[in-house]
Amino acid sequence: MPKVDYALIFVTDDSIRDDNIFFAILEAALKGGATIIQLREKSCDTATFYKRAIRCKKLCDTFKIPLIINDRLDIALAVGADGVHIGQTDMPYDVARRLMGNSKIIGLSVSNTEQAEKKDAQAADYIGISPIFSTNTKTNDLAQPLGTTGLKAIRELYAKPIVCIGGINKNNTQEIIENGADGIAVVSAISKAEHPEAATKELKEIVCKTGIK
Repeated sequence: MPKVDYALIFVTDDSIRDDNIFFAILEAALKGGATIIQLREKSCDTATFYKRAIRCKKLCDTFKIPLIINDRLDIALAVGADGVHIGQTDMPYDVARRLMGNSKIIGLSVSNTEQAEKKDAQAADYIGISPIFSTNTKTNDLAQPLGTTGLKAIRELYAKPIVCIGGINKNNTQEIIENGADGIAVVSAISKAEHPEAATKELKEIVCKTGIK
């Protein structure tokens, strides 16, 4: 598998139903330096998800940035996505790997050290610590925030890339990277920003500057 840059994952905002706005923000994030796009759609029907995924893939290919689909292996396979991100109650990792193949990226959400130690997490290409801080973006079935203390505990037992999500903004990004994360994943810090491209660029600069120290 080619080397993957996990510095800044933009997770798309499924509350934005207007495609013109949705794709304008997506393109701004790509121009601003997002290193991975994760398409997450929790409420739309499969046909709508597929149509958005097709457009996302075309745009990501233009910028040569990987597209990862959240949860839905069928969508990922249908559009030739670069990978999939699964949760603890989604398709088992070994099944996802068999279907996706060894050349694709598979990430797994974890919420505690016990999950990070399990074989699925250890086999995944990266884990997403969720949530690192409290967030209003996703509220259903959300575990208690781990904070940097939880991040450091997981970093001690996990050797592969760690990406944090949940309540992340320009004011706490440096703290996350300094405490062991390889990157951040954000939704509203970009999608709700007045200038999404500038917001993306600022977050990327913080991650990169902090990570090389």
